[in-house]
Amino acid sequence: MRGDLVEAGGTTALAAKLPALACQTMRVKEWQGDVVFLHEVAPGTADRSYGIHVAKLAGLPEAVTARATEVLEILEKGEEGGALARLADDLPLFRAARRATPEPAPRASPAEDLLREARPDELTPRAALELLYRLKALLAG
Repeated sequence: MRGDLVEAGGTTALAAKLPALACQTMRVKEWQGDVVFLHEVAPGTADRSYGIHVAKLAGLPEAVTARATEVLEILEKGEEGGALARLADDLPLFRAARRATPEPAPRASPAEDLLREARPDELTPRAALELLYRLKALLAG
């Protein structure tokens, strides 16, 4: 059935095959270059995708949403063949974002070092309590 959906044009084609299925969309207004979601569901389908706007609202890194915008522009231009192959090489988007903004490797904190060195099976109750106090002091600053 999945092949039928792709060939027939997606969700709207499925709605034509299943009379009990009704397409719904979130009403949206574009205003001063921003997208405002009206929190109102209406019958029908969206006139375009707002996935990148939702990703920004969800707090995805700017490098990811910028790359998604690039990919969307290429797809909207309808460039086939080589462009799509290059896009596939760059996916997933998060991998492309990591290359664009590398983060330094996290350094272990003194508390993590202390925990890594601890041998819980070898601690007496008194030593375990002392370890907890040392960890608490490290975390307190």
